Parts: sequence; structure tokens; C-alpha cells
Amino acid sequence: MASIEKIIEKMKNQPNGIRVAELDKVLTHFGYRLDRQRGSHRQYINELGNVITIKDENPLKAVYVKDVLNRINK
Repeated sequence: MASIEKIIEKMKNQPNGIRVAELDKVLTHFGYRLDRQRGSHRQYINELGNVITIKDENPLKAVYVKDVLNRINK
């Protein structure tokens, strides 16, 4: 399994090649949890109430990956 740092580097260098499982690991590491899934969209929430909605598709579109990087300040 890849470490969180390796996944974040991959997210920065190749945002179009990230899988949902990798993004899930990063979000969980930074305090987000899967709140619910309706259809093809997953909603993650953190303890501050910030919500991130991700479309469940592999590979993810770069816009979702860049949004997560901005929210975790990386």
C-alpha cells in the first residue's frame, strides 16, 4: 500500500490518474469521513462540518483531486 505522502505527490503530479480508494485514504487521514453515498456521489465530512462531494468514478477527474488538495492545504 502506498503511503499518504506518496499518494499526495501523485495527486499533485498526475491529478487525472487518481482512484477513489486513494482519495478515500487521503481524506480519512486528514479527518474526513464518508458521511453518505447517494448513487454515484460520495459525501465526506470533517469535524468542522466541511463537506466534499466526490463523483464515484475511476479514475477521478482532476477537478475533484485539485479540490481535495486545496482543502487539505497541500
